[in-house]
Amino acid sequence: MPAGYATFGLAPAMRAGGVLADGGYQVHRDFIDFVVDGRPLLFQLSDLDAVSPLASDIPPAIFTHQVRGLLLEADAPLPDGRYVIYGCPECEGLDCGAVTAVIERDGDAVVWRDFAWQTAETADLELNGYHEIGPFRFRAAEYRAELERLLDAEASRPRRRVLLIGARVAGLARLAAALRTIGIGAEITDDVGTVPAEELGTYGAVAFGRTAGEPERAAVRAAFAAAGVDAAYVEGLAPVVPLLVAQVEHALDRSPSERRRLTGLTADGDEAEVTVASTCRVRLVTYRVDRLRRTRTQDVFDGVLEPGTHRIPLAAQAVKWRSFVVARAMGGVLVAPVVR
Repeated sequence: MPAGYATFGLAPAMRAGGVLADGGYQVHRDFIDFVVDGRPLLFQLSDLDAVSPLASDIPPAIFTHQVRGLLLEADAPLPDGRYVIYGCPECEGLDCGAVTAVIERDGDAVVWRDFAWQTAETADLELNGYHEIGPFRFRAAEYRAELERLLDAEASRPRRRVLLIGARVAGLARLAAALRTIGIGAEITDDVGTVPAEELGTYGAVAFGRTAGEPERAAVRAAFAAAGVDAAYVEGLAPVVPLLVAQVEHALDRSPSERRRLTGLTADGDEAEVTVASTCRVRLVTYRVDRLRRTRTQDVFDGVLEPGTHRIPLAAQAVKWRSFVVARAMGGVLVAPVVR
């Protein structure tokens, strides 16, 4: 008797980019994740930094081809009927490794089986198989309906642009350059009234510079509301570019809160409190602005956390005047001030 059916769904997800403490960066990626029995499939891969092939920044023709492949309307890209389920966020090849699986039709079901970590043309199931994942049997009609929704939802893709508001262009230009480096579009203006209403719809977030007063901020919110655009608004915590980038990335995250891995961050005294929904790797970095307005950066934690709330000590230097904590995990980033 065949195994019971699993439910199949899709949900928006994000691979958080950002300017890293060592001066490097990682690219921001919005993508559609696979939801099996109500839980993102990626959650079963606790320490994997990867995205599905249904990324929002690929050209429409390629996106459509990826969907058609998952619908079994195009040949499998790898031998033995294997498809890429999750791949490297920075490139498209197998050199960095990918999670692959066989996808096949079986009567009134679509089956995903033989999951493996693959770095070459063929997969070694004995050595690199994910034996604890799958096989999954999805009802073909439900499976097809979910994927076909994507073919008609081009306009609903995440808006990966941010509008920066302020008169001090130099500081905003540094932020815009950092955002563009990780793949987020950014433009600067001090008068939103000059931006056409249809263009406002292309922005997912608005970040206010310190020179933007309350009348200017109210005018911006009114302009977006009049255009029918639901944008997120970012009030900059401090003039620290990596910190502001993290705030913008959090604002752009439109994934359902119940399907996020990183769900809570506070910092009180000499500890940070981090809450995660599933096992994942979490990195904590503190940023401090000293009395001479210099930025001090410190890595305080990098490890795998189990589901639940964890208290992580902060170094003494990290909790001085005007300090902030950034927590990053696969699929999310959170920012919190250190309350002393």
